[in-house]
Amino acid sequence: MKFAIRVAIALFALGLCERVTAQQTRVIINLTEQAAYLIEDGRVAIVSPIASGKDGWGTPIGNFRIVSKDLNHRSGSFGLIVDLHGRIVNPNASSGSEVPAGCYYLPAPMPYFMEFSRYIGMHAGYLPGYPASHGCVRMPRDLASEFFARVQIGTPVRVVGNARNVTRVRRAIPILQSPLLRYATNYR
Repeated sequence: MKFAIRVAIALFALGLCERVTAQQTRVIINLTEQAAYLIEDGRVAIVSPIASGKDGWGTPIGNFRIVSKDLNHRSGSFGLIVDLHGRIVNPNASSGSEVPAGCYYLPAPMPYFMEFSRYIGMHAGYLPGYPASHGCVRMPRDLASEFFARVQIGTPVRVVGNARNVTRVRRAIPILQSPLLRYATNYR
């Protein structure tokens, strides 16, 4: 019996330590600046440019927590329609789009997905230099990888600002994918 109590206390302490670690790390997403900040131990550890939700598909504002992480996530709502030769037929397809004969629907890749609101999260993706997503927060692949490695389930995320008042427009940051990576997608 004493052993069972000790095991229960140890498991509780391990869970508490994980929660404390998650709270020492937090994310602030500023829609006006189109930037995400990873804060560790009260200091800015990483600043990433972002592309947040476009008009009509805004990124939700408020206080959230990371609820799931998926290294090789694919969108359940958006993607491409591609022919059998890999040529894009419809670049703005949804899962309900009509698929012509000889084509197929390909869900949009969202590598390093860190969900903080229902169906909304931070992930690697194309940054055209302005708000352009369907609500998610796109980041350059290398920075999304760093955020992914450093946040845990439960890490606080605060979204502030307004994408309609963007302070500056940046140059586009392309997606660079290696064919050797298992989550790379070839759209040729």
